[in-house]
Amino acid sequence: MKSAMIFAAAMLLVSWCAKAQDADIEAGGAYAGKVCAACHAVLANEQISPLPQAPSFQSVADTPGMTELALTVWLQSSHPTMPNIILEQDDLRNVVAYIRSLKSN
Repeated sequence: MKSAMIFAAAMLLVSWCAKAQDADIEAGGAYAGKVCAACHAVLANEQISPLPQAPSFQSVADTPGMTELALTVWLQSSHPTMPNIILEQDDLRNVVAYIRSLKSN
């Protein structure tokens, strides 16, 4: 049972990684501009969000350890101060790719 769960998790990760390569950074930026920008600073080097407690996408991208997987989990988890936005899988991959593209280093 345990090995079957590990195998299933590994297959999901492999599937996610393959699809992550198909992400569209430009589409992710456009989605962020339409949906996220009301609360978050979504542009590169933009640090001050319209909603002060909402982190800028730049600061999220520059957070140590903020991997594709970490962002994916973060964006699919509810947050007390964030509306419950459910992203379609393509939008999720694109927004993750967009945020990762903002990383300073």
